[in-house]
Formats: sequence, structure tokens, C-alpha cells
Amino acid sequence: MRRISSRTTFFYKRIFPVIWFGLLVVFMVAPFIAPMIGGSVSGSPLAFLVVPAIMIVVGYIIMKKLVFDLVDEVLDAGDMLVIRNGHLEDRVALSDIMNVSYSPFVNPPRVTLLLRNPSMFGDRVSFCAPVSFMRFSTSPIIDELITRIDAARRVGPAHPGHRR
Repeated sequence: MRRISSRTTFFYKRIFPVIWFGLLVVFMVAPFIAPMIGGSVSGSPLAFLVVPAIMIVVGYIIMKKLVFDLVDEVLDAGDMLVIRNGHLEDRVALSDIMNVSYSPFVNPPRVTLLLRNPSMFGDRVSFCAPVSFMRFSTSPIIDELITRIDAARRVGPAHPGHRR
């Protein structure tokens, strides 16, 4: 099986949010800790609360929309895709994919599969597309996947009991 999702998904889903929210919390508490350790703070400590609090809310909304819904791994198994998220795994036949949406201009680049029959992850499955050096071009892996999905839809399901 060939991996068609990016290996950077773990960083985007697990490490980056910890760094983002952790640094913002540090900025929020620093003005209150600095006087205790002999430092001073120029400006109002309130400003150190409001701006990071806004950044936390905005960051959470953006990450919820673009990062937290990504599955961990998508593997190409020929006539189907193996989708893994945490310890859960599901298989989706290429003929069961109605549409592929590819957004290379967001960070991380996303692929969203609209499924004819919902998988255990729902009727939409999003994953991080493989990152290429040519940032503003399409992914050859995703282009090939779209072509294969189109061909599979024309032929129909490979076998009737293809789900779970």
C-alpha cells in the first residue's frame, strides 16, 4: 500500500497546536510572573491578556476548520483507500467517492473526499495532501487519484461487500 497523505499530518494536528497555544499562554502569564522574579513590565498587563486571548480564539477556530478534522493517514490499496485516524481504520472503495476537493493554497494543503456512503469518519474525509517543492502546482499523486476515482466510478463497485 502506498501512502497518499502527508507525513506532516502529525506535526499539524499534534505538535503545532501545542506550540501555538502554549506560547500564547506564556505571553498571557508573563506580565504577572515578571514582577515576582524581579523584572518589570512596560505597559498595561491587560494588553498582554486581550491580544493573546483573541489569538487563542481565532487560532482555535481556524485550526478546527483546517487541521483538527484531518485524518491521520490515507493509504492507496488499489481499488480502495485505507483511512486511519488514531486506532480506527476504515476502507473506502474508489467507486464510493463522489467528489475530490483539493486545496493546495491553504496550509496544510487539504484533500477532501465526499463519499457516497458514509464511512466511520462521516461522509466527508479530509487529509493533508503530500507537500511538494512546487508549492502552487497540483500534486501528481492527487491528480492520479482523481483519474483513478473517475475510472472506478464508470466501472462501478469492484465487489458488493466492499465496506467493513
